[in-house]
Amino acid sequence: MGEQSRPGGINRWPESERPRERLAREGPESLSDAQLLAILLRVGRQDRSAVQVAMDLLAQSSGLGSLASQGFEELCQVPGIGPAKAAQLKAAIELGKRVLAAPLSTGTRIGSSRDLFAHYHPLLRDLRHEVFKIILLDAKHAIIRDATVSVGSLTLSIVHPREVFTLAVRESAAAVIFLHNHPSGDPAPSQEDRLLTERLVSVGQLLGIAVLDHLIVGDGRYVSFADQGWLSERAGPLSDGTAVPATRRRGRRPQALRKRSGPDGSDT
Repeated sequence: MGEQSRPGGINRWPESERPRERLAREGPESLSDAQLLAILLRVGRQDRSAVQVAMDLLAQSSGLGSLASQGFEELCQVPGIGPAKAAQLKAAIELGKRVLAAPLSTGTRIGSSRDLFAHYHPLLRDLRHEVFKIILLDAKHAIIRDATVSVGSLTLSIVHPREVFTLAVRESAAAVIFLHNHPSGDPAPSQEDRLLTERLVSVGQLLGIAVLDHLIVGDGRYVSFADQGWLSERAGPLSDGTAVPATRRRGRRPQALRKRSGPDGSDT
């Protein structure tokens, strides 16, 4: 009998078929998405087992991949999912994102735009709103810390250079990297992105704080202003910002992140 049509709660199932017991015996990889979710949900509702509620949840969100982007209220709209279960699901999803994110702690040196993408893509890819972050670096380009500057639409009025660089000055940062996500999944920079970056680079030059990169994170792709050569004071008009899938990029070190560069930008 299939799980979708099996009557009664999981506690009435044969022990060999219960998700939690199967996980302990065979490992989590042997369970379906619905069975893993059922372990988090623990119980279903009067006429639906936890596995059946999990199936309803997956159907409502069009699969596990889209579940991560579901809001708290959206989760609660599924019969059998209340605030407590929604909180458990959101917490588990967030923990999964943090486990996937590559270590990027104080003292870590940034080697390339790909390093940044590997860390921040799992954290930002499922968000429905833009998040603008700053990474503060010391004179050796080692991370001091990162911080969220704004949440919401990216505009000059929300991301103000004064607030951004006040934080950098307070932490005695010698250089900074900016990054934000595009909820649409397309990392091509907008005109607003370009104008903001231009202004931040100019303010950084006045303060003696180098802007090493501005990374835009999309769905499996990213655009690095440093890789494209858009941060140079004498750079020409910005290109169309065509992004390359992260799996195909070589992850080269942006010119701004190289240890030494000659006057023409070549390594010395």
